Amino acid sequence: MRPNRTAVAAIGTLTLAGALFAAAPAQADTPKPAAPKGDGSKAICKRLPETDKRIAAAITRLGGDATVPGSIARLEQRVANAKAEGHTEVYTYLNNRLTFRKNLLPTLKARQTDLKSVSTWCASQSAAGSQK
Repeated sequence: MRPNRTAVAAIGTLTLAGALFAAAPAQADTPKPAAPKGDGSKAICKRLPETDKRIAAAITRLGGDATVPGSIARLEQRVANAKAEGHTEVYTYLNNRLTFRKNLLPTLKARQTDLKSVSTWCASQSAAGSQK
């Protein structure tokens, strides 16, 4: 007796569907990320010297003259050149970057000041830890 082609196709389809449903990941079983256990002060104190160097380098670069890539003066020169050449789209783009860069300098200086107080705090914590 020959099997009916329709029956064989139906069994194949059901087998494939069953395999797909069985292989589907269970979304309800995904764990939620854990809440932070602390404020990360140990890591901040550990990275403090490198962070301070990076901020100081950025402030130095931004305050450089027109020969320093990334400086405000260099970008001001590029904005002036774009305006003089009549490249309005380039002028607008560079001028927006200049505005951002000028606003970045006070932010970096504030972070540098904040890092000084964090450095003092880290030093007091390591001193307190060594006395225990």
